[in-house]
Amino acid sequence: MNSDLSVTFSTDQAEAYDQLTEVLRSAGVNLDDGLLVPPQGKGAGVMAVIGKAGSGKTLLLAELFKALKAAGVDIVSGDWEGKHRKDRRTLAILAPTNKAASVLRFRGVPATTIHRILYTPVYDPDYERVAEWLAGDGDRPVIEGLTEAALDRAAAFYARNASIPGALMAAGLRGSDFITGWKRREDPLDIGFIDEASMLDDRQFTDLQEIFPNLVLFGDPAQLAPVGQSGQMVFETLPEPRKLELSRVHRQDADNPILDLAHALADPKLEFHHFERMVEEAAAKDERVVWGQRVEVDLMARSPVLVWRNATRVRLIQAFRTVHGAPEDELLVGEPLICDGIELPAKHRKKRLDLEARGLIKGAQVIYLGPGRRPGFSKLHVMGAEEPQVSAASIVKIEKPDEEEPFIPFAANMGATFLHGAAVTIHKAQGSQWDTVQVFAPDLFVAARMGRVEAGQPLWKRLAYVAITRAQERLIWVVRNRLSKPQYGLQIDDLRQTAPSELKLEAEEG
Repeated sequence: MNSDLSVTFSTDQAEAYDQLTEVLRSAGVNLDDGLLVPPQGKGAGVMAVIGKAGSGKTLLLAELFKALKAAGVDIVSGDWEGKHRKDRRTLAILAPTNKAASVLRFRGVPATTIHRILYTPVYDPDYERVAEWLAGDGDRPVIEGLTEAALDRAAAFYARNASIPGALMAAGLRGSDFITGWKRREDPLDIGFIDEASMLDDRQFTDLQEIFPNLVLFGDPAQLAPVGQSGQMVFETLPEPRKLELSRVHRQDADNPILDLAHALADPKLEFHHFERMVEEAAAKDERVVWGQRVEVDLMARSPVLVWRNATRVRLIQAFRTVHGAPEDELLVGEPLICDGIELPAKHRKKRLDLEARGLIKGAQVIYLGPGRRPGFSKLHVMGAEEPQVSAASIVKIEKPDEEEPFIPFAANMGATFLHGAAVTIHKAQGSQWDTVQVFAPDLFVAARMGRVEAGQPLWKRLAYVAITRAQERLIWVVRNRLSKPQYGLQIDDLRQTAPSELKLEAEEG
């Protein structure tokens, strides 16, 4: 079966689509005739679609989304859900990181992060009426301080983008005007699609099973398992009938030299030096693969160098800051950061939810836009977030070679913590993709020499596979420990410029 005549499925994609269609039918969602039965019982449980890069998982997810939407299933975005109706069938499409969600949104799939579904916004009652009207669940409201022209702007924006927060901002409001806080989700949802499911840990998987009686995981078994998961991914624990495997590379990716290299790593006889020769030969034939003699520093501000060893990461970051003339006691506008978590006491649970909901979750890629209006605050652009610009209390840690304690150029007493983002470990890069990716090959050579094995496969192969498949357009395989000189200074002109909304640190009452 095929949901769209313009799309050609491979044989295994078509089989997986048919099996998932049957599973959804058993749960009361008939994609053939658009018949939707109110949710009943415990649902169909968990299914998994697994396959390596290029096997067509994302295409399959996108076509299932289109078919469910056409059948009348409501899409839950995480920013507004409207009135709860027991007979309503819903679909939420989630990813573990902002970047992974943004990759799906770029393809027309309305994905959000797991955090935005686990925690739901609480709207001011007046603006909740505006949201209900925009969503078609209420009459046009009369709100003090909100003109008819402002409501018209909100309606025009919503017609184009179907985003309630975006529409309210188009009316001239700030997020703090209409969202008063966040709360842990209490009501279950219905159907959940989870992309990049190889990144899920056991706790997240349990949370998702509690929320979604019908859950479909889309994951790559060749990636690295989450730290602390004993090399095992959550979908590997499912019984075989619950796992649908895609093995054939989809025709649209058939001539991609980056994917060819990734798939070559499955050969158990392949040694590291043989693989490097394959990379070199691919670079001689196709400009999408580059045999790099040095790290290109200008790319590091938006696409971090991928490394295995933490010591390598720290040295590359220090080199990046040095060639840009960054002072020790402050950040330059345009420097990349990686969110390393949130340091807040238990009484600030509400503020933690605020920060996480705005995209400041562990692993988020961020660009520094300058100091905030208050000491310790930073203006930030969260890459891949739906509302990317925010001002938040920040603790920035700059690690230095051979120094145990990081240097902290400035810090709030509490807030979101950041490491520098010019280089990241391959583990942290999972779930993200960039147009151009630089892989620091000397680190993988060290992993190969050490002979470490993870889940039955040489670690260097898993590392290489994950690193290579982060590249969407071009792969640079860096073979020497050298850094180029910058051709231009750090820039932020490519980032959408809007006024960041302030996130105030206030303790929860009571």
